Parts: sequence; structure tokens; C-alpha cells
Amino acid sequence: MSDTTWLTGEELAAWKGLALMNLQLSATLGRALAAEGLSYPDYLVLASLADHPEGRCRVVELSDELGWEKSRASHHVARMCRRGLVDKQRCPTDQRGAYVVVTDAGRRALVGAAPGHVTSVREYFVDLLTTEQLKVVATVSSVVLAHLASHRD
Repeated sequence: MSDTTWLTGEELAAWKGLALMNLQLSATLGRALAAEGLSYPDYLVLASLADHPEGRCRVVELSDELGWEKSRASHHVARMCRRGLVDKQRCPTDQRGAYVVVTDAGRRALVGAAPGHVTSVREYFVDLLTTEQLKVVATVSSVVLAHLASHRD
């Protein structure tokens, strides 16, 4: 006999809806960004770096912020380096560590893609919800993200 507490119909509907919404939104936003020469993960990395002072942060910080494994972040950053969107700089205080830094080409790509991305986010998400619904989504997201952050290795 299993000790699993199966999801109720309401819980399953909420979970399945969230999972499918996330997948379909990511795919839709990714297609729009592809027209700008960026993948959705590229955009997330560039936007994250742009939010940091001097447009740089450690790979481990980036992976934590995006919820990626460190190896995934490292491999993605390496691909973006080859395309000239980011660069890696040695950390002066930790010889094993490196900063990921957005390049001028990366900034241009982000600036070029941002207006269309925001338009898509509005069209496929924000403008469909009321102010109260957006507040609920923000609250739920904060709770879940804080819980996930507290369980990282």
C-alpha cells in the first residue's frame, strides 16, 4: 500500500493548468524571440545579467536565479560566448571562479528583442488577467520560488 497522497480533482486541475501554461507560454515566447535571433533561455540570461550591477554575475548566481543546474548554466553560457552575446571574465578573488558579463552585442540583442518580448508577455499573459489575478499569481510565485530556493543544494 502506497503512502502517496494523490491530488484531488481541484489540485490536479490547478497543477496541470500551471504546467501546461508554462510549457505553452515558453514555447510561444520562444518563437517570438527566435525571430530576433535569440532563444528564450538566451533572453533570460541576458535579462538577468542586465539586472546585475555592471551587467555581470557569477555562473553559480545565474544558475540559482534561473533555477538551472550549474552545468546547464555553464554550457548555455559557453554557447552564448561563442555567439558573442556574453563573455567570461576571471574572478580576481577566486581563481576557479568566473563572471559572466553581457557584451555590447548582447546588450544590443536584448534591447532589440525586449520590446517584442514585452508585447508578447502582455498579449499572452498580462492583458488576460485582472489586477487581482496578477497579485495572486505574484503571491503564489513568491511562495513557491522561496520554497524552492530553500531546498537547493
